[in-house]
Amino acid sequence: MGLRTTISERQRRLGYELKHLREQAGFSAGEAAARIGMGRAQLSQIETAKTTILTERLHELCDLYGCTDKTYIEALVVMSEATGKGWWAAYKKPMEQGPLNMAELEGQAVELRLHQSLFIPGLFQTADYAQAIFATPKLGFENEDVEYALRFRMERQRILTRENPPSVHAVIHESALHMRFGGTDVVRGQLLHLIELARLPHVTIRIYPFSSQAHAAISGNFVHLLPSEPRLGTVVLEQPTGIRYLGDQEALLQYGRLFERLADYALPPIDVSLAPEAHSVKDSLALIQHVLYTL
Repeated sequence: MGLRTTISERQRRLGYELKHLREQAGFSAGEAAARIGMGRAQLSQIETAKTTILTERLHELCDLYGCTDKTYIEALVVMSEATGKGWWAAYKKPMEQGPLNMAELEGQAVELRLHQSLFIPGLFQTADYAQAIFATPKLGFENEDVEYALRFRMERQRILTRENPPSVHAVIHESALHMRFGGTDVVRGQLLHLIELARLPHVTIRIYPFSSQAHAAISGNFVHLLPSEPRLGTVVLEQPTGIRYLGDQEALLQYGRLFERLADYALPPIDVSLAPEAHSVKDSLALIQHVLYTL
């Protein structure tokens, strides 16, 4: 079997986990490979995600490294046996690897934590709002690219209404409510859409107001994706230079605490089930309604 030319984040993460287990156990790549009758080059290719690993071999490595956590090992097996051929596979040619990675990670997640300061998160965007962003000249999209990007984003949103959807908790900075992508009607439709999405029992949306602490201003935008095995979670950072994926336990704990702090300082979540008089205190719904009134 030839070596991979394109490596997904799932594949890269599996290799990283196996390398981390080996290093924790104190084995060099050559020593570990020799102990299970594998060539050193092959183990190195597995750890760099350039090639696959058979399930039997994965178990042998875990045994060698002294890993006995059945839940964690089974999660690694699931990662290794996944084909990566979800709905996003149809977009491999027109789309870059970054969005494809995000779609696959979202598909495996049981919980998503989102923080965004200038845009409404992609999973919550209306088609008009998303198109207005993609059509921004400085983003460099051609007309055909905009069409593919828009279709891809709308397809991603099906995760919110699928059977057994993930829990989604978003903290959106107030500044994102005021950004005029596509004009007043587009912004109005987008804010009303946020309120409708909050009706879903698994979606929690909080607004972080200008008047709150400055944590949101210095934390940056991120997505924390948690699969059924939280230790294999991923933090995604979208930066001007590209997308970064963080999976080490220190980063996962750090961003977990950061999101909890952001949620604590944000307004109470949108809750359309409350009677109007129950909104006497400031909450996320009241702030969105205020912005709608000013449009």
